[in-house]
Amino acid sequence: MATGHTDPRRRERIVAATLDLIAEEGLAAVSHRKIAQRAGVPLGSMTYHFSGMDELLREAFGEFTGQVVAVFDTHLAAPAGREEAIEAVADLVHVLSEGSRRDLVLTQELYALAARRPAYRELTHEWMRRSRVHLEKYFDPATARQLDALIEGLTLHLALSREPHDRALTLDAITRITATGTPREP
Repeated sequence: MATGHTDPRRRERIVAATLDLIAEEGLAAVSHRKIAQRAGVPLGSMTYHFSGMDELLREAFGEFTGQVVAVFDTHLAAPAGREEAIEAVADLVHVLSEGSRRDLVLTQELYALAARRPAYRELTHEWMRRSRVHLEKYFDPATARQLDALIEGLTLHLALSREPHDRALTLDAITRITATGTPREP
């Protein structure tokens, strides 16, 4: 493993180790020592690269939310119109709910942190804003906001349910919400 100045990816490894540790043990179990050990870096690297745990957590969760938004980008950037967008939202819900448990846990850890500490709400607000950018290409802002909340809720319910519902029920819920909104065509 590279050390010192010959280790240009050290900061990235620390951020990745932070997210992995949060997903495996929970935010309460995270410490500089555990992160350094997981990342394979000297403990001093933690304070060299980050002014404290808050800066590290903001960067780590910022990286994570960027990854989730990239999934939104993949599914919602291509639809040719409203009907295709409705189908894409249904696909997105199922892709997210069938994704890694790691992402599900990280999402919930971020929400809990943001609920307790207002400084982290900026991350969730930016995440929601970026998610709605795609939705607002096809739906009015109020409908986009409702869809964004529906995506979050259905994803969580599908991921945790003993008997998850099928895509048809997801599509029905999306269709009901979008039926009352003002259509927008790209």
